[in-house]
Amino acid sequence: MPVFTRLPEIVPTLFRVVVGLLFTLRGAASIFGIFGGFRGTGEALEIGVWPGWWAALIQLVGGLLVLTGLGTRLAAVICSGSMAYAYFVVHQPDALLPQNNGGELAALFCWAFLLVAALGPGRYSLDAMLSRRRTAATPAPEPATV
Repeated sequence: MPVFTRLPEIVPTLFRVVVGLLFTLRGAASIFGIFGGFRGTGEALEIGVWPGWWAALIQLVGGLLVLTGLGTRLAAVICSGSMAYAYFVVHQPDALLPQNNGGELAALFCWAFLLVAALGPGRYSLDAMLSRRRTAATPAPEPATV
């Protein structure tokens, strides 16, 4: 039973880690041509190509930040926004629904990162660890003398 009482604390962290890892892997594939490369071509994107290379950079860096829980809320908002852009500019003009325009993954990542931004990094993150350190390093106020 103790495991089930801790689920609300653990599951958001696991969700953040998995979403961050998957996003990081997509960015690494596109930038470095590993894990199948950009869209499974086995090749990397040319540096600076708009919007693909920049989106891949957001995926790599933003995904790593979300994965580790460092600057989580801001990184998640940027990642969510980049996926909203990808959906509405790249996929949506082809067809209205995600299953018809190939935008399912962009839509899922968009909403997943919005959820991460709303929930925050969780207890098990670099943000939380740094916050605990700052709190521990802050000296206690001295009692007032009369």
